[in-house]
Formats: sequence, structure tokens, C-alpha cells
Amino acid sequence: MGDVLCEELEEDLVHFSVHDLPARGYVVMEEIRRQGKLCDVTLKVGDHKFSAHRIVLAASIPYFHAMFTMDMVECKQDEILMQGMDPSALEALINFAYSGHVAIDQQNVQSLLIGSSFLQLQNVKDACCSFLQERLHPKNCLGVRQFAETMMCTTLYDSANSFLHQHFVEVSVSEEFLGLRTEEVLELVGCDELNIKAEEQVFEAVLAWVHHDQDLRESVLPELLSKIRLPLCRPQFLSDRVQQEELVRCCHKCRDLVDEAKDFHLMPERRPHLPAFKTRQRCCTSITGLIYAVGGLNSSGDSLNVVEMFDPIGNFWERCQPMRTARSRVGVAVVNGLLYAIGGYDGQSRLSTVEVYNPETDSWTRVSSMNSQRSAMGTVVIDGHIYVCGGYDGKSSLNSVECYSPETDRWTVVTEMSASRSAAGVTVFDGRIFVSGGHDGLQIFNTVEYYNHHTNRWHPAAAMMNKRCRHGAAALGSLMYVAGGYDGSGFLSGAEVFSSAGGQWSPLVAMNTRRSRVSLVSTSGRLYAVGGYDGQSNLSSVEMYNHDTDRWTFMTPMVCHEGGVGVGCIPLQPA
Repeated sequence: MGDVLCEELEEDLVHFSVHDLPARGYVVMEEIRRQGKLCDVTLKVGDHKFSAHRIVLAASIPYFHAMFTMDMVECKQDEILMQGMDPSALEALINFAYSGHVAIDQQNVQSLLIGSSFLQLQNVKDACCSFLQERLHPKNCLGVRQFAETMMCTTLYDSANSFLHQHFVEVSVSEEFLGLRTEEVLELVGCDELNIKAEEQVFEAVLAWVHHDQDLRESVLPELLSKIRLPLCRPQFLSDRVQQEELVRCCHKCRDLVDEAKDFHLMPERRPHLPAFKTRQRCCTSITGLIYAVGGLNSSGDSLNVVEMFDPIGNFWERCQPMRTARSRVGVAVVNGLLYAIGGYDGQSRLSTVEVYNPETDSWTRVSSMNSQRSAMGTVVIDGHIYVCGGYDGKSSLNSVECYSPETDRWTVVTEMSASRSAAGVTVFDGRIFVSGGHDGLQIFNTVEYYNHHTNRWHPAAAMMNKRCRHGAAALGSLMYVAGGYDGSGFLSGAEVFSSAGGQWSPLVAMNTRRSRVSLVSTSGRLYAVGGYDGQSNLSSVEMYNHDTDRWTFMTPMVCHEGGVGVGCIPLQPA
């Protein structure tokens, strides 16, 4: 009978809760504190005193939790001295302990960040960092970066540093830039990641900094000039601007650097003796680019005119206005924010026609055709000009190369490659056009050659470890990559990487999927392998390579395409 009664009592058990009681309790405690009642501790900063309850401070602020529960000497004190804190920040953070609310503005954000860091209030510290991050500007990013470094706010520092690189030209005319220390300017001018249209902009920034305090800074001009990539400046700029600058003319070391740069243009045979960084184009990898997949094939193998765009940050595809012409094995290039679709195969003929896409108007227009019909050619951009290398004209593989000037809307023939190459990997690396592998209709190559557009000459380069055609090629920073392709007997997932410092190719971790006819593109410091053919099916899948983790990861697959696409990347201009 007793057991039955116990069971009935258990069944009658009711749990009653008032869920907002703790929050309401804090509101009441805040009101009691404002009345000066039941307070058992006073925090003092200079002449300012703030009364509070130990239990509330210990419950809400890690610094005081440790102080009041670990028998620290302050545990028994009625008045505690808070050295080095801003009084208004301390008051705001005491209020936060009771209310869970703090107002952050331009005037108090730094003192709140310092105070929350001292009190170990990580959530408030993170909120202050976010506030500063969202308000980065060319006029404040250098100061924010220095403050973030002092406060060991890694995420904020990285954001400010990235913002600085993306907006270097605007930052270089700010008061903060003119006030930088010598070592800071040297580090910045030596950075690969600066977002500039021309190296001339770096020279102008350095000269403005030197002129700002000429007596003290004139002596470091030679060292600064040595970090500027003067060989990348236009010859007329070197002669008319750099060489005519009074501070350069009066300095023997500076004149030597200008002569070195002029020799680069006048005497190509001396170029191999230059340090590699001096001819390496700066590239801001933190700027996101939108990846466009152009033309290609459907599952039946028909050529498409379809175009879709991939946002690497959002990891989604979005359909765009289709081309006027169906094109597979199409060449794609991006110049001045416009995307060019060049040649290709429409299902019947190899094409010489070219059309250009404007993402702002979502429209295509025709421009001048190439001199030759081509599909499966390599397409790259260097110094604002488009180069197409090799390809197939419907009868044979080609060794011819053409160059297009958007300004004149004209194609001109330049020096041909040493070998006929169709379906080769082509990319710009270290200021040169590198062409890797491909086939001539009889054999597949592992050979590589590069083109110097200043001298209009081709030179042999280190051969790849594996022969391959229909592979992807892309450069990222100081490395050049190839991935996938076909070697004559199998479809490849393997990849290789070339370092100009080592002068040779080495293996890279393989992709998750075998991919022939794959397009490889770099943006935001990552590589993207788009589409392809695995030996059985055309592929809509996309993989991303992260150098930091040395892994390939699947991204959202294409919506409208199944392999054989041409790919171009249009950088988003920083806001």
C-alpha cells in the first residue's frame, strides 16, 4: 500500500518555474545598487568611486570572480583600486554586469575594449572589435591595426591589415600613412598583397611619405626604392617621373636602382639576374572575385551558351545572361571588370568570334574576331592585353599566339610557341605567360615554356612531373599550380605545384575527383577546380583547395553546366 502511495505522489509531482526570474532579479539588484543599499564593495579609479555588490560582480565578470573566490588580498577589502582603467568605461562595464547591456560608440570603443580586456569580458571585447571592424576606413585602418596589435585582437588586426592592402592607394594619402614609422613603410612597400593598378602608385606613395618629413626621411629613400618594383613601371614613367625627381637625382644608390629598372626594359638578357620579387606583379588575394562559368557542355555533349556565376563567400551559383553563341572549349579572359568569351566550338565549327560581358548591365556585345579559329586554347591577361595561345582549328593543333588590345579592339599575331599545343594549361606567373603540357594531335607533353611579352620571345621552363593535357592551370602568390587532365591512358586527379624559388615541380595533394577538361582559377587565396570529365560523365562539381590545410573540399556544384566550361574571375572592388 505504501509503494502504491509513493508512486501516486511521484505522478503528482509538479515542477513550477519562473523563467525570467534571474533576469528580473538583476534588474532589482541594479535598482538597489542605484539606491546605495546592500552594496559591499567600492571600486575606485582616480577620484571616481562606484559602489556595487560582490556577488553580482563575481557572477558576471571573470576578473572579479577570480578576485572574490580565490582568497586574493582584495577579497576582504571594502574599497578596491582599479589602476589604469578609464572611469566611464569601468562604470559602463559595472552597469553591464547588472543589465547585460552596454552602448558602444566612436568615443568610448577603445576605452571599453581596454577595460573589457582587463576584466576578461570576452563578449564585450568581441563586440568592440566588431564595431571597429565594421567602421574601417582608409583614414583609420592603420590606427585600428596598431591598436588591435597592442590589444592582441588577432581577428581585428587581420581585418585591418586586409583592409589596408585592399585600399592601399586611398590609405597612402591619409595622415596616418604619412605618420608611419620607417620600418612600417618598409614592410608595407615590400608586401605582395597591395591592391594597385600600377607599380607607379607605390612610388608616388613612398615619395609623398619622404617629402612629409624630408630632412629625417631622405636617407631611407634608397632602401625604400629597393623595395619598389621599379622594373614593372612603364619606361616613360621611369624617365619622366622617377629619374627627374630631385631626391633620386642627388642619390647615387637611387640612380643605380633606376638604371637597373631601365636595363630591364632595354637589355632582356640581364633579367634573370634580377631578384624574383622585383618583377612579380602584386596581387591582393584578400579581394574576393566572382567566378563565371561560361559555355561548356550539357550531359548529351552539346555546346552551351549558358553562363552562371559563383560567389565563393556565399557558396552559391546564380544564372547570368547567356552568350549570343554556344561555345564549348571556350577561352575566357577578364580585363577591367569585363569578361571576354573567345573562340571555342559551337557544335559544328571552331570559332574565331569574340563577345564581351558587362556584369553591371548583364549584357553581351560583339568585339573583333581573332585572326584564327580556335578551340581548346589557353587564354590569359597581362598588362591589360589578352593573349590566346595554341588551340585547335578543326584540322590541327596550333602553335600560333595572338594578342588583343581592348583599347584598339584589334588582334595582332605575336611570336609562336616552340610546339603546337592544344588543351594546354596557360597562366600568368612571375610576370610571364606559362604554357604547360597540352598535345599536338600525336603526343601529350609534360614540357613547359614561358613567354616574355617585353621581348616577344619564348623560353623553355622546368617540365612537369607528369605529362597532361586538358588540365587546369592557375597561379596563386609565389606558386603556380596544375591539376587534373588526361595523360593518354587515364583521367587524372593529381596536381603539381611549381615554385620559382626552387625552380622545379613537386606533387600536390590530389583532388577528390578525376577531372579532365577542368578549369582552375584562383581567388581570395584559394584555388577552385570547376567541372571537367571523369572518364564516364561530364561533371558539375567544384572543389576548393586551401593551402593552409592542404586539402580539397567540395563546394556547391554548378546548376546549369556539366563540364567543359571556360572560367573567368571578376574581382569585386572593395567597398
